[in-house]
Amino acid sequence: MKKNLILSICLAVCGLVCTAQAPSDEIAAYLASDPHRYAFNIHSYEVHAHKDTRAPKGYKPFYISHYGRHGSRGSWGCEPYMRVEDILLKAQTEGILTSGGDSLLLAAQYVKDCQWAMDGELTPRGIGEHRGIAERMHRRFPDVFRRGSRKVRAASSTVPRCILSMASFTSRLSALQPSLDISWVTGDKYMNYIAKADNKEISILKDSVMASLDWRPLADTLTVLENLFTDPVRGRQLVDGLYDVRKFEHDIFTTAMVAEPYGIDDNIFRFLPPDILLNRYASAVTDAYLGQCNSLEIGSFRMRRTEDLVSKLVSQAREVITGDSDVAVDLCFGHDWPYLGLCSRLGLAGVGDRLDAATARDT
Repeated sequence: MKKNLILSICLAVCGLVCTAQAPSDEIAAYLASDPHRYAFNIHSYEVHAHKDTRAPKGYKPFYISHYGRHGSRGSWGCEPYMRVEDILLKAQTEGILTSGGDSLLLAAQYVKDCQWAMDGELTPRGIGEHRGIAERMHRRFPDVFRRGSRKVRAASSTVPRCILSMASFTSRLSALQPSLDISWVTGDKYMNYIAKADNKEISILKDSVMASLDWRPLADTLTVLENLFTDPVRGRQLVDGLYDVRKFEHDIFTTAMVAEPYGIDDNIFRFLPPDILLNRYASAVTDAYLGQCNSLEIGSFRMRRTEDLVSKLVSQAREVITGDSDVAVDLCFGHDWPYLGLCSRLGLAGVGDRLDAATARDT
């Protein structure tokens, strides 16, 4: 029986769909159908119904090579949530907080408590996401897990959220099939291909190109104040007493982004006007495309950073194909930026397209 190599790229659900100064109806509908997508790479994994393509006649799956981003994580620092809490508590004391303001206050307080001393750490939702991926992989490719030695080889970035993702994933596989022979590794030795540090030259070039793009101005802030305060004028005074409305909008956006990974399914983004949301989303997506993918401006630099990862995945697969390795599954747990670079290097549709920054933003 002929065999078929399976390459699995764990979808980071970063939503790498570029938006423009005048976003298309398709992009607007994509974001409106699930506002959590405005959070870009903080957005939790989405699981959709799918149907696997049948292997060609005479072939069957025999090996899986999988690169997966860590699961849902928190952000860094508590200052944004503390500032939102401070302003809204003062408004609550004065009796000018709307019902929406009450919801935002509760969300900010909850996120602050979850985030405290947990910068960038995996959340319970993130643990569940990797267990789910493991279950689906095991269900979809039973022959791979039942052949030969049943060896599963897992390697992780040294970052705790990746190590915990690896542990969550492999512990679920072990529970589903105790006969699996699973090994784990992590360390600086493996970081060179799992998550090679970005080059400073790339960051400098990216920042230069981003600064040259013509971003549309943010929307009027009155909508934000009316959403949260029964007396918008007094609400503005409370905000101005701490910093300014634009920074307040930024902190609300940051709170909304992190709410979902911490298990808040309420749409916190609803307190911000669409123009603000689209501007933030467009900026994040364009920044990621420029810095991590095969853009015309920076791609030649960025793709060189993917060479070690691609070479490692190919060499592992080649050893299995030639019979020099009896490993059934290779699992690699890393980060979103190497993931985007890998997808771009492999030419996946959309993320692998070679565009200039302005075209990518307007696509």
